[in-house]
Amino acid sequence: MTVTARFFATAAFFVVAHSSSAELEGMIRSAVGVTRAGTPIPCLLSEEHLNHGSTKHRVLLVGGLDGSQESVGAVTRAVEVFRPAENQQVALSAVPDARPGVPTVGEMKPMLFPPAGNAYNQPENDMAHYLWRWIGMYAPDAVVLVAADGDASATSLAKALGEAAACGTGTIPCIVSTPADAHKALTRAVVNARPSAAWLEIRRRVARSAATVAMELAEVYGHKLDPVAYIPALAVIGRMRLGELTGDDAALRDAEKICVPYKDGGKESMPANGNGSTISGHLVFAELARRSRDAGWTALVKKAADHGFDAQGLPKESMPFHSEMSDSVFMGCAILAEAGALTGEKKYFEHCLRHLRFMEKRCLRADGIYRHSPLDESAWGRGNGFPALGLSLSLSQLPPDSAEHAAFLQSYHAHLAALKRHQDPTGAWHQVIDHEESYREFTSTCMITFAIVRGLRRGWLEAEEWQPVVDKAWTAIKSRIGPDGQLVDVCTGTGKMNSLRDYLDRTAILGRDDRGGAMALMVATEIAFWEKEKAGR
Repeated sequence: MTVTARFFATAAFFVVAHSSSAELEGMIRSAVGVTRAGTPIPCLLSEEHLNHGSTKHRVLLVGGLDGSQESVGAVTRAVEVFRPAENQQVALSAVPDARPGVPTVGEMKPMLFPPAGNAYNQPENDMAHYLWRWIGMYAPDAVVLVAADGDASATSLAKALGEAAACGTGTIPCIVSTPADAHKALTRAVVNARPSAAWLEIRRRVARSAATVAMELAEVYGHKLDPVAYIPALAVIGRMRLGELTGDDAALRDAEKICVPYKDGGKESMPANGNGSTISGHLVFAELARRSRDAGWTALVKKAADHGFDAQGLPKESMPFHSEMSDSVFMGCAILAEAGALTGEKKYFEHCLRHLRFMEKRCLRADGIYRHSPLDESAWGRGNGFPALGLSLSLSQLPPDSAEHAAFLQSYHAHLAALKRHQDPTGAWHQVIDHEESYREFTSTCMITFAIVRGLRRGWLEAEEWQPVVDKAWTAIKSRIGPDGQLVDVCTGTGKMNSLRDYLDRTAILGRDDRGGAMALMVATEIAFWEKEKAGR
């Protein structure tokens, strides 16, 4: 079958999925990933996939590994015959074509599992990475791979799922079937299904409280600040917040010990090669200033914020080091708001709004989400997490009755409303916000969720509308936080990119990551505060 024919066969499967037929009622169209040619790798999810309290056995059908239309068609027919909406014991999901748009069977190289190298930017095996990590996070109780007899890709995947823990979740039983026997294999998987090790681990992760998650993260993250930068600074703040929640001031004492060399002059907090991350790293000193009322910490905050003013004390056009990247809504605005709150000087609040407007002109798209920079229209995930986080942190310090607060609140509402439309069915946000075929990215999900929860705590958002958004997002976040600070799909550091493909190809880190740990600590403690406040009402 030609590439074009296979593409339309997959598209036809989606048409069936969107039909009103009882056979596919209760299934959600989504995407596993994207091919090098930009073709989404389609999937159909049972609605039960979103219910981690469900007792139904979760079975996944996968076709197309062998590049044949026979396997794609067999999966489609098996789903139709199975009638997912009518089954009371099993939640069925499907990846009908794991390799859409690949060459014909004789020209294909087999996929090897577990895939080696960085995900998802290895042209020779990025589709393997997408499938492997997606299955690991979906964590079915059983997988049925439909492929030609002896297909090397199916054999490799089946063996790997049974022996290795995709995304660190756990092993998953797997059956390999020919297209002719697909329905029989599905029936056998349904009859024999038991909770897989992967699914039990996901359920364990999701069952944790926000405070428990924060405590686990604090064992790994938030123990250093050298040099001053936003990543370690937010992690240290997260640990201080956890200490406040638990009534233990050890984290505050530790933070003071870590940071005091900068206050006493033993270390320079703003070196000559400083940048936006350095400036926003001074947020940790604002946190210490509020907790201790020590003027030395406030002086460090002013030192960073004053980079927005010239020698005569007049505001510059914007904060420096913005590089025309949407990151600067966080890196420039939040420190100005903190400086204003700590000193009472209105000039900082005024410049906070000036900088926001400066960045909006360069990066805010007409649809309400942010392009990462004027170089390209792509709405990078963390390039929207930064504005969401920056808006919420700035609002927290701007005087509620000020013009600046009103302006920020309007921008905050508009941005979150735009982001809400792009939340994945699993609760996460994507590496490229408006491209569901891009991977579900961890840090952007944490940052956006923090911004929403802060709004719920401060009364900027209505709980009836936004609590369900948080519930889904927090489930997605918890499922991606494993033991010992292990995280799933944290986008690596990213500067200005020139194309959508550049953003799709940014490495997704699996394992410990300081950036991901810091953002996770921030959102976990924010949710813990929110839960504590609700319980006290």
